[in-house]
Amino acid sequence: MVVIEWRNGSRLLRVLTGSDPSLVVYGIPASAGLLALRPIVVDYTRLGIEHILTGFDHLLFVIALTLLVRGGRKLIGAVTAFTVAHSLTLACAVFGWLTLPAPPVEAAIALSIVMVCGECIRPTDSLARRAPWAVTFAFGLLHGLGFASSLLDIGLPEKHVPTALLFFNVGVEMGQLGVIALVVALRLLAERVSVQPATVRRGLVYAMGGMAGYWSIERIVAALTGPSL
Repeated sequence: MVVIEWRNGSRLLRVLTGSDPSLVVYGIPASAGLLALRPIVVDYTRLGIEHILTGFDHLLFVIALTLLVRGGRKLIGAVTAFTVAHSLTLACAVFGWLTLPAPPVEAAIALSIVMVCGECIRPTDSLARRAPWAVTFAFGLLHGLGFASSLLDIGLPEKHVPTALLFFNVGVEMGQLGVIALVVALRLLAERVSVQPATVRRGLVYAMGGMAGYWSIERIVAALTGPSL
Protein backbone atom coordinates (compact mmCIF):
# COMPACT_ATOMS: atom_id res chain seq x y z
CA MET A 1 0.00 0.00 0.00
CA VAL A 2 1.39 3.37 -1.04
CA VAL A 3 0.22 6.52 0.75
CA ILE A 4 1.39 9.93 -0.44
CA GLU A 5 0.54 13.05 1.52
CA TRP A 6 1.10 16.38 -0.22
CA ARG A 7 1.97 19.59 1.61
CA ASN A 8 -1.43 21.08 0.84
CA GLY A 9 -3.12 18.25 2.75
CA SER A 10 -4.33 16.16 -0.21
CA ARG A 11 -3.72 12.43 0.00
CA LEU A 12 -3.10 9.70 -2.59
CA LEU A 13 -3.66 6.02 -1.74
CA ARG A 14 -2.84 3.14 -4.08
CA VAL A 15 -2.34 -0.60 -3.69
CA LEU A 16 0.46 -2.23 -5.70
CA THR A 17 0.57 -5.95 -6.49
CA GLY A 18 3.00 -8.41 -8.04
CA SER A 19 1.22 -8.14 -11.38
CA ASP A 20 1.05 -4.33 -11.21
CA PRO A 21 4.11 -3.26 -9.20
CA SER A 22 4.56 0.32 -10.39
CA LEU A 23 2.83 3.64 -9.80
CA VAL A 24 3.14 6.92 -11.69
CA VAL A 25 2.64 10.00 -9.50
CA TYR A 26 1.91 13.29 -11.23
CA GLY A 27 3.10 16.18 -9.08
CA ILE A 28 1.38 18.74 -11.30
CA PRO A 29 -0.51 21.65 -9.67
CA ALA A 30 -4.25 21.79 -10.28
CA SER A 31 -3.84 25.23 -11.91
CA ALA A 32 -1.22 24.03 -14.42
CA GLY A 33 -1.71 24.85 -18.09
CA LEU A 34 -2.15 22.33 -20.89
CA LEU A 35 1.57 22.27 -21.71
CA ALA A 36 2.41 21.16 -18.16
CA LEU A 37 -0.22 18.41 -18.44
CA ARG A 38 1.64 16.78 -21.34
CA PRO A 39 2.73 13.69 -19.29
CA ILE A 40 -0.90 12.97 -18.37
CA VAL A 41 -2.08 13.56 -21.95
CA VAL A 42 0.52 11.18 -23.40
CA ASP A 43 0.14 8.48 -20.74
CA TYR A 44 -3.66 8.30 -20.74
CA THR A 45 -3.95 8.49 -24.54
CA ARG A 46 -1.56 5.54 -24.72
CA LEU A 47 -3.54 3.68 -22.06
CA GLY A 48 -6.75 4.18 -24.06
CA ILE A 49 -5.16 2.77 -27.22
CA GLU A 50 -3.70 -0.17 -25.30
CA HIS A 51 -7.04 -0.90 -23.69
CA ILE A 52 -8.73 -1.38 -27.07
CA LEU A 53 -5.88 -3.38 -28.62
CA THR A 54 -5.39 -5.67 -25.60
CA GLY A 55 -8.98 -5.77 -24.32
CA PHE A 56 -10.13 -8.63 -26.53
CA ASP A 57 -13.82 -8.39 -25.69
CA HIS A 58 -13.99 -4.74 -26.76
CA LEU A 59 -11.79 -5.52 -29.77
CA LEU A 60 -14.06 -8.33 -30.95
CA PHE A 61 -17.13 -6.13 -30.54
CA VAL A 62 -15.62 -3.43 -32.78
CA ILE A 63 -14.62 -6.01 -35.42
CA ALA A 64 -18.08 -7.63 -35.36
CA LEU A 65 -19.73 -4.20 -35.63
CA THR A 66 -17.59 -3.36 -38.68
CA LEU A 67 -18.57 -6.65 -40.34
CA LEU A 68 -22.26 -6.10 -39.58
CA VAL A 69 -22.74 -2.52 -40.75
CA ARG A 70 -22.45 -1.92 -44.48
CA GLY A 71 -22.26 1.58 -45.91
CA GLY A 72 -19.97 4.37 -44.78
CA ARG A 73 -22.72 6.61 -43.42
CA LYS A 74 -24.32 3.85 -41.34
CA LEU A 75 -20.95 2.74 -40.00
CA ILE A 76 -20.03 6.30 -38.97
CA GLY A 77 -23.41 6.69 -37.25
CA ALA A 78 -23.04 3.38 -35.40
CA VAL A 79 -19.49 4.17 -34.24
CA THR A 80 -20.53 7.67 -33.15
CA ALA A 81 -23.45 6.28 -31.11
CA PHE A 82 -21.13 3.71 -29.50
CA THR A 83 -18.62 6.46 -28.65
CA VAL A 84 -21.24 8.77 -27.10
CA ALA A 85 -22.74 5.94 -25.04
CA HIS A 86 -19.52 4.54 -23.60
CA SER A 87 -18.24 8.06 -22.89
CA LEU A 88 -21.37 8.77 -20.81
CA THR A 89 -21.18 5.66 -18.64
CA LEU A 90 -17.39 5.89 -18.36
CA ALA A 91 -17.66 9.43 -16.99
CA CYS A 92 -20.55 8.55 -14.66
CA ALA A 93 -18.65 5.57 -13.23
CA VAL A 94 -15.37 7.45 -12.81
CA PHE A 95 -17.06 10.33 -10.95
CA GLY A 96 -19.00 7.89 -8.77
CA TRP A 97 -22.45 8.72 -10.13
CA LEU A 98 -23.07 5.15 -11.34
CA THR A 99 -21.84 1.97 -9.70
CA LEU A 100 -22.55 -1.58 -10.83
CA PRO A 101 -20.83 -4.85 -9.86
CA ALA A 102 -18.13 -5.84 -12.35
CA PRO A 103 -19.06 -9.56 -12.92
CA PRO A 104 -22.56 -8.94 -14.38
CA VAL A 105 -21.21 -6.10 -16.53
CA GLU A 106 -18.41 -8.28 -17.94
CA ALA A 107 -20.91 -11.08 -18.66
CA ALA A 108 -23.24 -8.63 -20.46
CA ILE A 109 -20.33 -7.31 -22.56
CA ALA A 110 -19.53 -10.86 -23.72
CA LEU A 111 -23.21 -11.42 -24.55
CA SER A 112 -23.22 -8.21 -26.61
CA ILE A 113 -20.52 -9.71 -28.84
CA VAL A 114 -22.57 -12.91 -29.26
CA MET A 115 -25.63 -10.86 -30.24
CA VAL A 116 -23.75 -8.77 -32.82
CA CYS A 117 -22.15 -11.92 -34.30
CA GLY A 118 -25.63 -13.45 -34.48
CA GLU A 119 -26.86 -10.41 -36.38
CA CYS A 120 -23.94 -10.78 -38.82
CA ILE A 121 -25.17 -14.23 -39.94
CA ARG A 122 -28.92 -13.57 -39.67
CA PRO A 123 -30.42 -13.93 -43.18
CA THR A 124 -33.43 -11.70 -42.46
CA ASP A 125 -33.72 -7.98 -41.78
CA SER A 126 -33.54 -6.73 -38.18
CA LEU A 127 -33.31 -3.59 -36.08
CA ALA A 128 -29.52 -3.96 -35.94
CA ARG A 129 -29.37 -3.67 -39.74
CA ARG A 130 -31.99 -0.93 -40.10
CA ALA A 131 -30.83 1.27 -37.20
CA PRO A 132 -27.41 0.04 -36.04
CA TRP A 133 -26.83 3.27 -34.12
CA ALA A 134 -29.64 2.38 -31.68
CA VAL A 135 -28.17 -1.05 -30.95
CA THR A 136 -24.59 0.20 -30.63
CA PHE A 137 -25.72 2.99 -28.29
CA ALA A 138 -27.31 0.45 -25.95
CA PHE A 139 -24.26 -1.80 -26.03
CA GLY A 140 -21.94 1.19 -25.68
CA LEU A 141 -23.45 1.92 -22.26
CA LEU A 142 -22.30 -1.53 -21.12
CA HIS A 143 -18.84 -1.22 -22.64
CA GLY A 144 -18.34 2.16 -20.96
CA LEU A 145 -18.75 0.48 -17.57
CA GLY A 146 -16.12 -2.05 -18.62
CA PHE A 147 -13.75 0.77 -19.61
CA ALA A 148 -14.38 2.43 -16.25
CA SER A 149 -13.51 -0.71 -14.32
CA SER A 150 -10.13 -0.93 -16.04
CA LEU A 151 -9.45 2.79 -15.72
CA LEU A 152 -10.27 2.86 -12.01
CA ASP A 153 -7.95 -0.12 -11.49
CA ILE A 154 -5.16 1.82 -13.21
CA GLY A 155 -5.88 4.94 -11.15
CA LEU A 156 -6.42 8.59 -12.02
CA PRO A 157 -4.43 11.69 -11.00
CA GLU A 158 -6.67 13.19 -8.31
CA LYS A 159 -6.18 16.81 -9.38
CA HIS A 160 -6.58 16.12 -13.09
CA VAL A 161 -9.35 13.54 -13.39
CA PRO A 162 -11.21 15.34 -16.27
CA THR A 163 -8.00 15.65 -18.32
CA ALA A 164 -7.03 12.00 -17.78
CA LEU A 165 -10.59 10.86 -18.57
CA LEU A 166 -10.76 12.96 -21.74
CA PHE A 167 -7.50 11.68 -23.18
CA PHE A 168 -8.20 8.08 -22.17
CA ASN A 169 -11.35 8.44 -24.29
CA VAL A 170 -9.27 9.96 -27.10
CA GLY A 171 -6.97 6.95 -26.98
CA VAL A 172 -9.92 4.54 -27.05
CA GLU A 173 -11.31 6.30 -30.12
CA MET A 174 -7.94 6.24 -31.88
CA GLY A 175 -7.70 2.51 -31.21
CA GLN A 176 -11.26 1.89 -32.42
CA LEU A 177 -10.78 3.86 -35.63
CA GLY A 178 -7.52 2.06 -36.34
CA VAL A 179 -9.20 -1.35 -35.94
CA ILE A 180 -12.16 -0.31 -38.11
CA ALA A 181 -9.85 1.03 -40.84
CA LEU A 182 -7.87 -2.24 -40.82
CA VAL A 183 -11.00 -4.42 -41.04
CA VAL A 184 -12.44 -2.34 -43.90
CA ALA A 185 -9.11 -2.46 -45.76
CA LEU A 186 -8.88 -6.26 -45.37
CA ARG A 187 -12.47 -6.64 -46.54
CA LEU A 188 -11.78 -4.58 -49.66
CA LEU A 189 -8.60 -6.56 -50.29
CA ALA A 190 -10.45 -9.87 -49.96
CA GLU A 191 -12.99 -8.69 -52.54
CA ARG A 192 -10.21 -7.91 -55.03
CA VAL A 193 -8.30 -11.19 -54.80
CA SER A 194 -9.49 -14.75 -55.36
CA VAL A 195 -10.47 -15.22 -51.72
CA GLN A 196 -14.20 -15.82 -51.13
CA PRO A 197 -15.02 -12.85 -48.85
CA ALA A 198 -18.38 -14.29 -47.74
CA THR A 199 -16.75 -17.54 -46.61
CA VAL A 200 -13.95 -15.77 -44.75
CA ARG A 201 -16.42 -13.38 -43.13
CA ARG A 202 -18.69 -16.21 -42.00
CA GLY A 203 -15.77 -18.19 -40.55
CA LEU A 204 -14.50 -15.14 -38.67
CA VAL A 205 -17.96 -14.37 -37.29
CA TYR A 206 -18.42 -17.96 -36.06
CA ALA A 207 -14.97 -17.92 -34.43
CA MET A 208 -15.65 -14.62 -32.63
CA GLY A 209 -19.16 -15.68 -31.63
CA GLY A 210 -17.90 -19.00 -30.27
CA MET A 211 -15.20 -17.30 -28.21
CA ALA A 212 -17.64 -14.72 -26.88
CA GLY A 213 -20.13 -17.49 -26.08
CA TYR A 214 -17.49 -19.25 -23.99
CA TRP A 215 -16.71 -15.98 -22.18
CA SER A 216 -20.43 -15.44 -21.55
CA ILE A 217 -20.87 -18.83 -19.90
CA GLU A 218 -17.66 -18.47 -17.91
CA ARG A 219 -18.55 -14.99 -16.65
CA ILE A 220 -22.17 -15.82 -15.85
CA VAL A 221 -21.03 -18.81 -13.79
CA ALA A 222 -18.44 -16.64 -12.06
CA ALA A 223 -21.08 -13.99 -11.29
CA LEU A 224 -23.51 -16.57 -9.88
CA THR A 225 -20.97 -18.53 -7.83
CA GLY A 226 -18.87 -15.58 -6.65
CA PRO A 227 -19.38 -13.46 -3.52
CA SER A 228 -22.93 -12.21 -3.03
CA LEU A 229 -23.57 -8.89 -4.78
